Amino acid sequence: MKINEKNLCAFASSATPVDREGWLDLRGEVGKGYQKRWFMLKGNLLFYFDKKGDKEPLGVIILEGCTIELTEEESYSFKIVFHCEGGRTYFLCTNSQGSMEAWMKALACASYDYMKLMVAELQRQLDEAQVEAAEEAAAALVTFTPPDGEPKVPPRGQRVNPFNKLADVEVKTVVGSRHHKENLRPDLPRKKHAFRDIHTSYGRKILADRSEWRLRLTKQKSLPEQPLIQL
Repeated sequence: MKINEKNLCAFASSATPVDREGWLDLRGEVGKGYQKRWFMLKGNLLFYFDKKGDKEPLGVIILEGCTIELTEEESYSFKIVFHCEGGRTYFLCTNSQGSMEAWMKALACASYDYMKLMVAELQRQLDEAQVEAAEEAAAALVTFTPPDGEPKVPPRGQRVNPFNKLADVEVKTVVGSRHHKENLRPDLPRKKHAFRDIHTSYGRKILADRSEWRLRLTKQKSLPEQPLIQL
């Protein structure tokens, strides 16, 4: 596969978002000495520079058809292994366990093959979720009908105001009784009187009755006393 170096250099120095960058120690299969390089991961391309901020990279590793594996020789080190015929192996080393794990995870997820697997898995999960949603919607439309053998709940009666019953009892009186006659009386309009007028009217009646009673008592005293038994 032919690679356009100018396009790679332009892509490395462009404003394309960077997935991960930092210092790593790099060595090949032949030499045992590590060289400190500035690495920059963009998509499935791993660029490495001599210094941070350089415009042109020293090289690029295309992360396709390879695996990311731990090495047993050095601590905090891993390797990029290409399994094709004539494939190379790159050894990388960090300064901490956390940094090594973060780099290995980022490189393992950068390949196009990994992205295809993720898309297929997400599509499978989406299909399962849609099937489950359709089944739940179908189950919700089914109405539950109880069998004939089970007792049914009686209908709930209508609530009645108890005061209405009392009013009906008062109206339904015996025909011919005093209450019945009173109920048959038409409702005549009543004239409103002031309390002072009512008090004066009743007071006059009471005074008249009292005067009549005194008069009768005086007449009885003026009559001669008669014996209870006449011989």
